[in-house]
Amino acid sequence: MSSPFSKLNSILENLLFVWLGLSFILLIGEKAIDLSPLLQVIGRGHPLLLHFPITLILIGVIFLLFPSLRKNESIRDFGAKSLLWGSNLAGITVISGLILAREDYEGNSLLWHQWSGMATFWGATLIYFFQKRNPKQIGIPAAALGVCLTLTGHLGANITHGENYLLAPLTPPEEQVPLAEAEVFDHVIQPILQAKCESCHREGKSKGELRMDHLTELKKGGKSGPFVVAGDLAQSLLIQRINLPMEEEDHMPPKNKAQLTEEELQILTAWIESGASFEGKVVDLPQESEFFQLASVRFTTEETYDFEPTSSSTIENLNTFFRKVSPVYPESPALEVSYFGISAFDPNSLKDLQKIKEQLVTLRLDKMPLSEVNLDFLNDFPNLRELSLNFTDLTAEQLENFPALMQLEDLSLSGNSLTPDAVKRISKLENLQNLFLWNTGLSNSQKQQLSELLPDTRIDFGFDGKGIILPLNSPKISQDRVLFSDSLRIELSHPIQSASIRYTLDGTEPDSMNSLVYSKPIFVKTSGKLRAKAYAPEWIGSEEITSVFMKAGLKPENVELITQPSPNYKAQLERTLFDQIKGKNNHTSGEWLGYSDRAFEAEFSLSETQHPSTIGISLLYHEGAYIFPPVKVEIIGWKKGKSEILIVDQPTQSEKIREIRSELLTYKLPGENFEKIQVKLHPIPSLPKWHPGAGARGWVFIDEILLN
Repeated sequence: MSSPFSKLNSILENLLFVWLGLSFILLIGEKAIDLSPLLQVIGRGHPLLLHFPITLILIGVIFLLFPSLRKNESIRDFGAKSLLWGSNLAGITVISGLILAREDYEGNSLLWHQWSGMATFWGATLIYFFQKRNPKQIGIPAAALGVCLTLTGHLGANITHGENYLLAPLTPPEEQVPLAEAEVFDHVIQPILQAKCESCHREGKSKGELRMDHLTELKKGGKSGPFVVAGDLAQSLLIQRINLPMEEEDHMPPKNKAQLTEEELQILTAWIESGASFEGKVVDLPQESEFFQLASVRFTTEETYDFEPTSSSTIENLNTFFRKVSPVYPESPALEVSYFGISAFDPNSLKDLQKIKEQLVTLRLDKMPLSEVNLDFLNDFPNLRELSLNFTDLTAEQLENFPALMQLEDLSLSGNSLTPDAVKRISKLENLQNLFLWNTGLSNSQKQQLSELLPDTRIDFGFDGKGIILPLNSPKISQDRVLFSDSLRIELSHPIQSASIRYTLDGTEPDSMNSLVYSKPIFVKTSGKLRAKAYAPEWIGSEEITSVFMKAGLKPENVELITQPSPNYKAQLERTLFDQIKGKNNHTSGEWLGYSDRAFEAEFSLSETQHPSTIGISLLYHEGAYIFPPVKVEIIGWKKGKSEILIVDQPTQSEKIREIRSELLTYKLPGENFEKIQVKLHPIPSLPKWHPGAGARGWVFIDEILLN
């Protein structure tokens, strides 16, 4: 009579043929089979199941591989049973993997992983039956099985975690790229995508049919839309997904993965706003642009030099009230020199620079009267890289005999008239990288000629705006803080001196006729919102710029959150509302209370001496992240135990996706003594049709309540 163990062995042996048949059917008829949701669940169990067969098959291989272990019958029997169980679990794992492969997995990596997995399963099954007949000849097949199992695991890790995942810790880090060589996409954008996105969007595993491991595939986008649309944040799939709240299923990266940092979010956003270029260098970006400022700090600008530094005493002696000498960066041996003050300029002072002729790499002589100066003195500086001679009254003779500074990289001659012979002379400086020639009197043909003679030089001839009416840039708002205790100084500025800045503090839109004209710093003592525009003759008025300012108010005796925020956006709970710390313009900064499934409700008690006349509610708006104005604001007061509705408001809803920003809702309170006040903010229940997430629930984010 057979034992229960022998019956179990028989069942497991027969099951092996079942798994073989099912795996073969799935492998051959992959596209013809319609999988039910239940089978999809089984497929998604593949990462969980795979650990068991790996362990059991390896145990079996070890016990069968070494002759000293095979000679012991009990050990050999244990190894065979381990191999039998491991082979069955390998069959189940292979089947679940073939099912899982139907979900956004493709490519050569997947095919290699599939076939190596099948080979492991089939090999383990064959070895199990073979070892029963001829255990002495099982060593080499067992070793081959171990190699195949290891290879399968490695290929699977490559699909899940990316190429070279196993050896990545041993790979030496890449040398930091200097700013001058940094590429916009290759060195700024791609490293972010590789670190946070590629594990789910690469060959073998392309979720949403989007691949980020190959530029051509990346540009195609995914099944939900284009990856990026140059200059259009609303239509760019990347921006839509990374700004979703983490509770949303479509939020990227998934909440169980490493999230984008605040800096990375800003870089990706600025990249798309700047045109989403996949080519070009960082140094070629406009230096005033947000993208350049964010990207440039990721690279070293510290060039190495092969000359010795000069003494600090020499630098100190060369510094005067009309000349500044300083290292190009701290502790650099290279020096830059700038001259100031036209009336104080003495051409003989240029001879002093002989003391630092080896170390001088940048010389700025803008607006200095150089018409009587022999420019041959520039030949004495073998390492001069940047020379600025703007508006220096250089004569035709000086320019036509300009020194042959072949090491020069940047040259500025704006404001000096260039003759045809001067153009030919300048064109000999073939190593120039940047040449600035504003207001030099060149004709269009001369400009074209110079561009052809210096094809590798970036030449800036300036802008001729005759007959063209362009919009002004928005004014710049400067304020030390948003939240203040007594008064706050606010300054407005604009780079065009002739521009007039109009502003309002009462929430109305500024215009060119009736709004206040900015002439001196503004001092505010109450909470509010500044709105400003710039106007100038022969220009189109600028876009509006806004800023909120909040006066820290009374602190209630007791604060209670009636409804709890989302677990991911709970900040310091009720302490957040009156901590007088203004949250950053980032909903993931940990300083905001976020509500979506329910309304925000909080109440606070007032002492007998606290009689606020206004209440301000500090909110965050970011339509791209589903964060909208509340659809309804309710403020309720309690007096002698009875409630009274004080305010019911429906704030204006957003009509398009705008930049992330702080907003302040301010309301006047009745002049009565209230024991307690309750505030309710209702999130938008369904995003509007124009929004990419139309129909989804919106969010309300709050960080402060101000009582004054």
